[in-house]
Amino acid sequence: MTDATSDCLFCRILRGEIPAKKVYEDEYVFAFEDINPQAPTHVLVVPKKHFAGLKEAGAGDAELIGRCQLAAAQIARDRNIEQGYRTVLNVGPGAGQSVFHLHVHLLGGRHLSWPPG
Repeated sequence: MTDATSDCLFCRILRGEIPAKKVYEDEYVFAFEDINPQAPTHVLVVPKKHFAGLKEAGAGDAELIGRCQLAAAQIARDRNIEQGYRTVLNVGPGAGQSVFHLHVHLLGGRHLSWPPG
């Protein structure tokens, strides 16, 4: 275990060291309820492989990032919010990323205005 993964909040959740309300899991991704929801559905989908964010991802991570998006789509179907939801990848502190383990926010269940933020 590297220092990055030992201190990473989401890696600790993945290892079961910190509790989370699980929504979905497969061999590649884990999804759980956000503790500070910004919409009726606010789920975080994280890859089980640690990398800090989209800007640190490589070509070999493309499938894993896609799996995060597909898991978000499945959760949206399960929650019957397919008429309007958003998936968001915040990249860097200037965009609001506060946990440096790539994660997709699934937001839905209310009107989502544009532009965001």
